[in-house]
Amino acid sequence: MASNPAATLSALLKDASIEDHEEVLKAANAVLRTSKTNFDALHTRVVALLKLDRFDDALRALDDGGDKLAERCILEKAYALYKTGKLEEAEKLAHKGGKRGLKHVAAQVAYRAEKFEDAAKIYKELSAQEAPIEGEENDLRINSSAVDAQLEWQGSGDKVEQSRKKPGREDLEAFETSYNAACGCIARGDLAAGNVLLKRARDLCEALDELSDEEKRAEVLPIMVQQAYVFTKLGKLEEAEALERMISIADVPEPPTRVIAQNNSLATSPNENPFLTQRLFDSVPTLSHGEMLFEHQASILERNRYTIDLQSLKYSGVAYSTASIIAKVPAPTISPHINPLSVLNAAAAAKCETGKASLKQILPLLEQRPNDVGLILVIIQLYILTNNPGQAVTLLESFFKRLEESTSSADQDVRFAPGLVALAVSLYRASGRKNHIKAELGKAASYWRRKSKPSLSLFRAAGTYLLESSNAEDLSMAGDIFSSLKAQDPNDRTAIAGFVASYATTDLPKVSPDLEKLTPVSRLISGIDAEALEEAGIPTLPIPPSQVASKKRQADTNEKEKEKPVKQRKIRKSKMPKDFEEGKTMDPERWLPLRDRSTYRPKGKKGKKKANDLTQGGVVKDEGESLELAGGAGTVKVEKATGGGGKSKSKKKGKK
Repeated sequence: MASNPAATLSALLKDASIEDHEEVLKAANAVLRTSKTNFDALHTRVVALLKLDRFDDALRALDDGGDKLAERCILEKAYALYKTGKLEEAEKLAHKGGKRGLKHVAAQVAYRAEKFEDAAKIYKELSAQEAPIEGEENDLRINSSAVDAQLEWQGSGDKVEQSRKKPGREDLEAFETSYNAACGCIARGDLAAGNVLLKRARDLCEALDELSDEEKRAEVLPIMVQQAYVFTKLGKLEEAEALERMISIADVPEPPTRVIAQNNSLATSPNENPFLTQRLFDSVPTLSHGEMLFEHQASILERNRYTIDLQSLKYSGVAYSTASIIAKVPAPTISPHINPLSVLNAAAAAKCETGKASLKQILPLLEQRPNDVGLILVIIQLYILTNNPGQAVTLLESFFKRLEESTSSADQDVRFAPGLVALAVSLYRASGRKNHIKAELGKAASYWRRKSKPSLSLFRAAGTYLLESSNAEDLSMAGDIFSSLKAQDPNDRTAIAGFVASYATTDLPKVSPDLEKLTPVSRLISGIDAEALEEAGIPTLPIPPSQVASKKRQADTNEKEKEKPVKQRKIRKSKMPKDFEEGKTMDPERWLPLRDRSTYRPKGKKGKKKANDLTQGGVVKDEGESLELAGGAGTVKVEKATGGGGKSKSKKKGKK
């Protein structure tokens, strides 16, 4: 008697384990050959295909099953769409139902679509509810920490709760959570803490008993790639090189991680031949839709590729490619993807030159793109390098003025972006313009106070600077700033301290309840001996040994210069007189005409007489002038006329 395929399928499903999905698929296909409308068999086939990572086949099976099967398998279809990179369709389908499984898919779709705030919100909702499945709570903790790390990489670290930024005890219990916490620390710039957490994650992974050696190797390799990156950033190049020798890039299981590992290897061991580097860089595998890099990763790789092109002297190609990408995005923008491309575009236009030569090539670009933030930053940097800070300030202020005149809210957000405000403050501080600093921080703080998501770092900087003023209006503004910070986070000790300092001299009862939250003054000065400080007097800073040594060397060199004889200039032989003898003192009157020299002796009677009448050192005779007659007929003495103040009348000559 032939066996019943449906009964065989039911028996397989009862005894199914994670190892026999192929058998389940074969049984489901056998049932469907006899009954094509068996929805249990159709559903089973879809699930088996998903378990076997055959996501395209699963979507085709869902399409063959019709609308009734699609309504029954919403979760399966949404997951298959997510795995095949069709994120928009998966997002629409995942938000149709309110089941817990669909929320998990919706969170993963948001994560892959880089909508990390939406993913964090969904995971927070799921964590607030009781997990019905064993192990789901641990998965939620792992995924939530991954979202927090991506928010940090994206530059939206202020969206992460302060309590979640510091790794807790539960984060150190599993290698996945330790790895995600390490990524968050690395994104915030805390490389030392990230290095410790990566080591913890690697140790926990290698100590797992439920994983085989191959599975451990697959999990440890991405951790080692991240460790090598951290060692390089910390300057521990020997440790980084040792790790890279242990990493076989071909063995890295995930293609995106393999691409990153190849890029890091090229960056840490540069080749003198840029064309060979370019060939190695282009040898990385092409990623599919489901294996794409995140935007911040892809942006770094793109910049590295353009950098290699610049080293290969491909200036025109880089200029054209970057300009076409920049033109597609409305300016101004503070996008971390577009502004670095503006820098590369400027470098290509200047052919990697620096100084004033590069300014001549880059300034014409500013006329074409006057609101390009990246280009403006490059020009400001070049002005600073060429000791021209006044032009840098003028350029930034003119850019700010154009944005302030704009009616676009996006332009206003760029105008008061924390990074640009910090740049203006730095330039003003370098120029000694304290009033400009206060005005800039005040305008930025008043602007962001009207926004729902203000910049906390800018608020703290503005409030702290205003506290240095003794003006009542400035202190009042600082109080408002710290009050808004305290309202957002009542446990923010910086906000509490600033709030107390703002009103301590004007309205002490207002801040009295917050005084208890601060560290008492007695505790802060408990280790200070006031009497010893008073007896010690005013300290004077010792002169650094390097400066003392430099002064001694300078004095020694001055003495040597005094003792050193003056080096005589060597005269060419063609310029020397015929009777020159080395060591003989030269005649100091050799440059004078012969008649003006003291050794001049005229020839002949006339010459001697003329020489006697000369007044070079002799006594002037008190005689009248004499005129020499022509032809040697003698001389005629001419006496000077005396007196005679009146007019002499001339007599008329008569006719002879």
